[in-house]
Amino acid sequence: MCKKSFRWDSEAGVKPYRIGCKPVSKPVDVGSLKVGGYVVIDGEPCKIVEFEKSKPGKHGSAKARIVAISIFTGQKKNLISPVDGKTEVPMIEKKSGQIISIAGNSVQLMDLESYETFETPMPDDEELKRLMAPNAEVEYWDVLGKKMIVRKKG
Repeated sequence: MCKKSFRWDSEAGVKPYRIGCKPVSKPVDVGSLKVGGYVVIDGEPCKIVEFEKSKPGKHGSAKARIVAISIFTGQKKNLISPVDGKTEVPMIEKKSGQIISIAGNSVQLMDLESYETFETPMPDDEELKRLMAPNAEVEYWDVLGKKMIVRKKG
């Protein structure tokens, strides 16, 4: 049971994503985001590829327009928000694992720190797919409870 109490940030209106007791995202100001950073849009972690700020108008505050690409699906997503508003940034855990087996479009990995075994989808990148082989050491990311292989080590 989680001993930490959950706090809704009423000022920001942002509810952090959690898996059990572990927070997997953190709230940040929209104005502090930059191209190349990561943001959660529609519950999906995305890499920011475009960021524009508009000037404040006569009847409103400055707005930010963010265009980002989902790191899992590759879909383009948009976020329009006031610059002083809050949004979620995913906490990306970078870990090492060893490939145990490959079955079709699924790769079975063993974490090299905890020795936990789990399955993750085969990477979409053809170059990376070609390098996948049993006993190979890879770097994988754990983002919002989903795991993805990023690169082969060594």
